[in-house]
Amino acid sequence: MSELSVINIEDYPEQQTRGSLLEGQRYTSKTFMDQEWEGMWTKVWLLLGRESELPNPGDWQMEPIGHEEILMVRQQDAGVKAFYNVCQHRGNPLVEDNKGSVKRFVCKYHSWAFMPDGELNFAPDKEDFPEGNPCGKVRLQEVSCETFAGFVWVNLDPNCGSLREYLGPIWDEWALRDIHTWKRTLANSMWLPCNWKVVLDNFNESYHVPTVHMGATTETNRKEIRGHINTYFKETRFDLSDEGHNRMIMEGGYGVGSTDKEGNILEPLASQLKYWDLDPADFKHKPEATREALQQAKRKLGPQRGHTHYDRIPDAQFTDAFHYTLFPNFAVSLWSDGFHFLRARPHPDDPQQCLFDNFWYASPASLESGSERNHGSSEEAEHAMLEYGSDVSIGPGIEDDVRVFVTQQRGFRSRGFKGVYLSNQEKRIRRYHEMVDDYIEGRLPN
Repeated sequence: MSELSVINIEDYPEQQTRGSLLEGQRYTSKTFMDQEWEGMWTKVWLLLGRESELPNPGDWQMEPIGHEEILMVRQQDAGVKAFYNVCQHRGNPLVEDNKGSVKRFVCKYHSWAFMPDGELNFAPDKEDFPEGNPCGKVRLQEVSCETFAGFVWVNLDPNCGSLREYLGPIWDEWALRDIHTWKRTLANSMWLPCNWKVVLDNFNESYHVPTVHMGATTETNRKEIRGHINTYFKETRFDLSDEGHNRMIMEGGYGVGSTDKEGNILEPLASQLKYWDLDPADFKHKPEATREALQQAKRKLGPQRGHTHYDRIPDAQFTDAFHYTLFPNFAVSLWSDGFHFLRARPHPDDPQQCLFDNFWYASPASLESGSERNHGSSEEAEHAMLEYGSDVSIGPGIEDDVRVFVTQQRGFRSRGFKGVYLSNQEKRIRRYHEMVDDYIEGRLPN
């Protein structure tokens, strides 16, 4: 094997938690929701838009976050600026749609017109203002904005630090992948009857996976469960960064569901092996051996097949789930050619609702070859707003999680729930909540 196969996975620093109780009111209280908004949501970097949806000057996207709406606009110099979606005359929102393209943003109330860079360009009867012509004096209220990994990130704090400082080790790890070139192949959103932290708690642990996704029971030996990923906690890597972001690395399992009764390799693993010039018959009765074989084959053949980032990622990422949760509201499983995007945003005023996004991005090479399961078509997927309780699925596998989100929220309303009792493998949940408390109390990460 080449020297490039030895790419280290850097350790994160060891983190301590305070043993906070984490009671149900954190998920149900309007008072606590308001404290979160003022203390935390307005102080953190938030992933909102996608750069590829803003190809030309004047193109814009609008994304809600709590009771705010943020406009992201492509500039003449190819940069992106972000603004609050509100006219500075009498407070009317400038846009109602999710995206579009303009020469000027024209308010539908009094026709005040703002350029894409936020400058007020036109106001009717400009001579009638006691303080003088507002043009040249009034601008849209700008929001701190940066781009990274093909996404647009904003921070409502005008005194915030840089996005790179905020992301810490995530910046360096993701910069080695060509995520900015990947296409969105699934884009479903849904308002759910649960608090946003219910969603992030779930994606901060793999303890639930055997029960919720694999039907494990009290008789099941969890040490022996090997699905397409291995979720056994003693063989999973849990990392917590100083900045509050977390990483969980689960090995490719290739056990349960990978073979038929005769031991033959089943789909989709069989097709993956064939694409990487491996014969599924060579792995009859030994699906676990495919993990190392796939790593070596992808390392050898990937670059010549258009996988431009393969010489920069560790062997483990060719087969294993690198699952990140970025504080406060974004979770993602980053595979060698897939980016499973899971985001929860708070409701404007109801702590028991959140907006949940289930997106999937895939690398150009994997789309061209069909070598990976991309959870959608090879075309850029249009965003779909789905209704909870309808017959339309929000996405494969995620329906199981959503069912638990909703029932768990019901349990948090009970006075019989006295606070969490967490295992060590769920430590990331406690740390996440303690980070929320730190922000509320003004203790921001250094």
